[in-house]
Amino acid sequence: MKKPLRSAVCSALAALSVFAVPVSAIAQGGHSSHHGAAVATPAAAELAEGTVRKIDHAAGRITIAHGPIAALEMPPMTMMFRATDPAMLDQVKVGDRIRFAAAEQDGALVVTKLEAVP
Repeated sequence: MKKPLRSAVCSALAALSVFAVPVSAIAQGGHSSHHGAAVATPAAAELAEGTVRKIDHAAGRITIAHGPIAALEMPPMTMMFRATDPAMLDQVKVGDRIRFAAAEQDGALVVTKLEAVP
């Protein structure tokens, strides 16, 4: 490839990179329309607050009435999450105020950290 052509190709690729979209954002297409953008990394997750409404130990799931979840750009609502470690569910009971970290993993919303508020 001649030098001017290589320079032109590099410039074109640099310009296109401005419009790059993360693959995870594309994969969220249908899900994000009813929960806000549900793309987050566990490292970016910050603790949200909520109240435990239901615990399903057998399925490893917890239903939480929560405030905004900044890491998922999610407004307040009540919803069910899968616990990444079902043993976390033993730390709380229905009615407890909690702080928790949530993330999207494999197309599901999960709780990655959970603590009762004293």
